[in-house]
Amino acid sequence: MKKLAVLLLSCLPALGLAAGGYNEHVESAPVNLKDKASMQRGAQLFVNYCMGCHSLQYERYSRLASGLDIPEELVLEHLNFTTDQIGDTMQIAMPKDEAAAWFGAPPPDLTNVARLRTADWVYSYLINFYEDADQPYGFNNRVFENVGMPHVMAAMEEELGEEDFRRAMLDLTNFLAYIGEPVRVDAERIGVYVLVFLFLLWIPAYLLKKEYWKDVH
Repeated sequence: MKKLAVLLLSCLPALGLAAGGYNEHVESAPVNLKDKASMQRGAQLFVNYCMGCHSLQYERYSRLASGLDIPEELVLEHLNFTTDQIGDTMQIAMPKDEAAAWFGAPPPDLTNVARLRTADWVYSYLINFYEDADQPYGFNNRVFENVGMPHVMAAMEEELGEEDFRRAMLDLTNFLAYIGEPVRVDAERIGVYVLVFLFLLWIPAYLLKKEYWKDVH
């Protein structure tokens, strides 16, 4: 038993690194998966700024339309630039081998990034780029040091200012959190009904138990 405890404790640092590790610059992201307006803005930001390199290969444009209450014709016109089929997944045209040559490694698919890294990490990463002349693209990141990704939103950050830029990055984080768990809100709502049902079921079960055991001493 003692050896097992030592083994489990020795695994904790590795588990921390796998989840992204602790970073003093990671701050809480007040995501709200019920705010569809925010997620709609986040979808637009993702398509305009991120989808040149990052895919959402497990998300279909049709699911995006229905989940965020966006008419399919608007999705095809404003959010779908890679295909003319609403049922296709959100893939990118960039070949992986060329992406690896340009960036050192292919940019990852972001369907599950908020689940893997947490929404707090994603939000903090997006707002923590800073100028660094020693980096190939002129920027570094406080949350992910020496990251190979350029700061594609640098012009937006300069134009909007800190507060508005943070709000925009929260919209993007909201969207990515939703993409990772599109049924989370429905699951939480159903979970409440299940708990209420179980509580109501417990009452007659408890009374029945007392009835059966009342003569047992």
